[in-house]
Amino acid sequence: MNVLSLFDGMSCGQVALERAGVKVDNYFASEIDKYAIKIAQKNYPNTIQLGDVTNWRDWDIDWSSIDLVSGGFPCQSWSLAGKQLGDRDPRGMLFWTMLDIISNVIKHNPKAKFLMENVRMKREFEEYITFHTEKALGKVNKHLINSNLVSAQNRARFYWTNIEGVVEPEDKGLLLKDIVEDKTVYWGAAKRGRYKKEGGTYQRLELNGTEKSNALTTVQKDSLILSDKAIDYMNRERNGKPRWTYHSNPIEGKASCLTANMYKGVPYGVIEEYCRRLSPIECERLQTLSDNYTEGVSYTQRFKMIGNGWTVDVIVEFYKHLK
Repeated sequence: MNVLSLFDGMSCGQVALERAGVKVDNYFASEIDKYAIKIAQKNYPNTIQLGDVTNWRDWDIDWSSIDLVSGGFPCQSWSLAGKQLGDRDPRGMLFWTMLDIISNVIKHNPKAKFLMENVRMKREFEEYITFHTEKALGKVNKHLINSNLVSAQNRARFYWTNIEGVVEPEDKGLLLKDIVEDKTVYWGAAKRGRYKKEGGTYQRLELNGTEKSNALTTVQKDSLILSDKAIDYMNRERNGKPRWTYHSNPIEGKASCLTANMYKGVPYGVIEEYCRRLSPIECERLQTLSDNYTEGVSYTQRFKMIGNGWTVDVIVEFYKHLK
């Protein structure tokens, strides 16, 4: 099978194909982040890097040989967490670039399969993407799958594909306690969410009462894991007002959604008492990657690419139907 991966990142797609038992002859990858490319080449040195996706018309590819096109187009302009500009944002226009590329592949090889991924978004955007994808590519199967079924992370994502037979994976029942490396206690948390004099907060970290982590994001303060004792301590009052409001995840539960901005915040996890940083390995496990898959670049870049990546075992559910 010949694969074209758009917005390939650190190549989670290759991990999923390998795990699904799909034989890959050539894997073409379009990516511009040099650190993600470094990790992709470390793990899969035969990856054929093509560069910027916007230059696709210049690529030296036999388009009729491509059997699968996959990728998660940039989510910032579609996400509920962003400004929700859709394709009025230049990054949002990359949806159309991806659609053009898939259309070109299918024109040359009508049997080619595709998989598109993006964040959970408002209904208007989801329907817009679905409508134009069907208009350009024909029948589309849309799936909304939460990574919490195969991981200790809450991460709901939309998938658009022409791969048939895909069903929601069975719940493996994984919790944060299943992926942490140790029980080491660290203290000295940054004072996020401190109250202003007028009564507002700088940043609010909401409590998560589920047994899953919230999705890993590029903002690592969104990935706190706190013990009940730590939550009680941090939420104690001073002069009748709470000191901070924490977005936390109990160790008996699930982790927050990983994002690419984790490196900009303060990564904390709580094991037994109070809090400590989530390690790169723990974040890799939340994305169902092998330990130290991203080793070889700085922690900052590791957290960024993990947050931008796919939950591998979710993608396996699609790719196992390619055999």
